[in-house]
Amino acid sequence: MKKKPLNDLADLRLVFSTKQENPAPEDLPTEVPASTPFAKQNLRIRIDRRHRAGKEVTLLEGLDMNKEEMEALAKKLKGQCGIGGGVDADLIFLQGDQRKKLPGLLQKMGFGKVKVVSNQ
Repeated sequence: MKKKPLNDLADLRLVFSTKQENPAPEDLPTEVPASTPFAKQNLRIRIDRRHRAGKEVTLLEGLDMNKEEMEALAKKLKGQCGIGGGVDADLIFLQGDQRKKLPGLLQKMGFGKVKVVSNQ
């Protein structure tokens, strides 16, 4: 079977629907919920070894931020510590034991209370 070249848009046989499944962009809410200011957030830093083949991971908990802000903060912390890590749900995890470095870095960024929690 030979393919015909498309010379005109009429040859495309496009079908348009009038059903509105997705709302128009102007109908979408543009308000982003405000996160708590850094100075009022109480952060907890702890270390975890569970389910990680004995490797240490530092967890930063108590953040009241949206996903984009958390990813930006994680990127900044990873760069300043020279390590890897990521964001998972409502916490940031960093490779290795960073309990000594993180409180100073976070307080320089303007966070209020930063507490290092011992494992139970």
